[in-house]
Amino acid sequence: MTDCLFCKMVSGEIKPDVVFEDDKVLAFRDINPQAPMHVLVVPKRHVANLNALDDAELGGYMLQTAAKVAGQLGYAETGYRSVFNCNDDGGQTVHHLHLHVLGGRRLTWPPG
Repeated sequence: MTDCLFCKMVSGEIKPDVVFEDDKVLAFRDINPQAPMHVLVVPKRHVANLNALDDAELGGYMLQTAAKVAGQLGYAETGYRSVFNCNDDGGQTVHHLHLHVLGGRRLTWPPG
């Protein structure tokens, strides 16, 4: 998708602050962090949202990447949260599937 912000990051047209990358996903720091660690994990192929995810292996891989990133950045032991937002009422603002990984402070529930 030519107008998708995250597709532009995957292609290198826009340079995010990358913390992890491989052939399946790109993980980078959120530009509006809600916690000391706020990383987004996005698939390299465009998937609009969680409803459109037709690949359980990719979804699982994104969650494994979240755990890897939390460990790499030193938050695995103290704790972190992983969240998929889906569509407008779910809080999704960029319509390319992404997993938020947040940590570094006590996170409350419900999230607000």
